[in-house]
Amino acid sequence: MANLTTIILTYNEELNIEECIKSILQISERIIVVDSFSNDKTVEIAKKLGVEVYQNEFINQAKQFKYGLNIAKIRTQWVLRIDADERLTNNSAKEIGELCNKNLNTDINGIVVRFEVNFLGRKLKHGGIYPFKKLIVFKYGLGEIEDRNMDEHIFLLKGRAVEVINDSLHCDYKDLSAWIEKHNKYSSREVIDYFESFSSRETGKGLDKGARLKRFIKFNVYYKLPMGIRSYLYYMYRYYYKMGFLDGKEGEIFAFLQAYWYRYLVDAKIYEKNKKNSETKLHNS
Repeated sequence: MANLTTIILTYNEELNIEECIKSILQISERIIVVDSFSNDKTVEIAKKLGVEVYQNEFINQAKQFKYGLNIAKIRTQWVLRIDADERLTNNSAKEIGELCNKNLNTDINGIVVRFEVNFLGRKLKHGGIYPFKKLIVFKYGLGEIEDRNMDEHIFLLKGRAVEVINDSLHCDYKDLSAWIEKHNKYSSREVIDYFESFSSRETGKGLDKGARLKRFIKFNVYYKLPMGIRSYLYYMYRYYYKMGFLDGKEGEIFAFLQAYWYRYLVDAKIYEKNKKNSETKLHNS
């Protein structure tokens, strides 16, 4: 076991929460579930597994995670943030635990975890999806989370991060209807970040080079392209250039939904908001 507290944010995760909690038991001194008032059995399942459960009104992931850090009154050296549809494997849990214990007094203050994404029951190995990497383990007080509505990253205030070798799993047991509902909410939050990012001229300061580069391309290249063209190019990039077609029908569905449904929906909502703003200005002039 590591000197580590795990925080899981949930909303209607009865299909995922048990496997997630079981996967982190061996390395977590404490497990905290912060629930956004689920109306399914999420809280009941979590309590039966003996974890601490708090409920708080959801605004965004970043604020909910910060609430979890505050309400938990962290006493461990390390913190793990994991989503309910993610789980560690025996090998990745063991590796993370060993890295935490080995780096109690070093400048290694964060751990980057690799995820294998499962979509419609198939492991996606292409399309630029694998491995999906993110820093989700950090020394308490030495890591911070961006105050964003979407695509929020944890970054280190100082020190270095090390990357695990073994894969963990991103495996949502919900169906496509749930995926669409979730991404519809994501798209609305991303629109908020779109306008806030341009007004604040954010630089992604504190993020690693890869995350900064992706955000730079997103706001300085992708969003400079015409609406419609950018979702088309995104699909071509994922499905053909990154060979998403090698993941079969599941890879095709994933690439299509990500580009022509989710990315285009974000664009449509940006267009909608710009149109409403223009009409409001015209009406007030």
